[in-house]
Amino acid sequence: MTDFRLPPNPPSMVPSDLVGADAFTTDDHTETIHEVFATPDNSIQSGVWECAPCREEIAAYPVHEMMTVISGSVTLTHPDGRAETFAAGDTFFVPKGAPCVWEITETLRKFYMIAEV
Repeated sequence: MTDFRLPPNPPSMVPSDLVGADAFTTDDHTETIHEVFATPDNSIQSGVWECAPCREEIAAYPVHEMMTVISGSVTLTHPDGRAETFAAGDTFFVPKGAPCVWEITETLRKFYMIAEV
């Protein structure tokens, strides 16, 4: 495969477990994913991810990740207290190792491109 399309509403989303159960901030604990591409060693991955409202304090972001919000919103708060909210149409990048508070305030659906290098 040389190229692929990232559909905003993929035909099949499967359960995902990246967020701990205690991080969800509502009774909705829905988290799903549709991986479109991954290298054989999973060092590069791309797809669509959706998650209900949650809040996590992340000491060091585990991967380099570029994201485009399809729907919903997420707020990233930096160690200096600066908060940035991203909503539908926004594209942003979080570098591996970055500390932050990740808070989904409205069910988030995003395109993602991860590099685990």
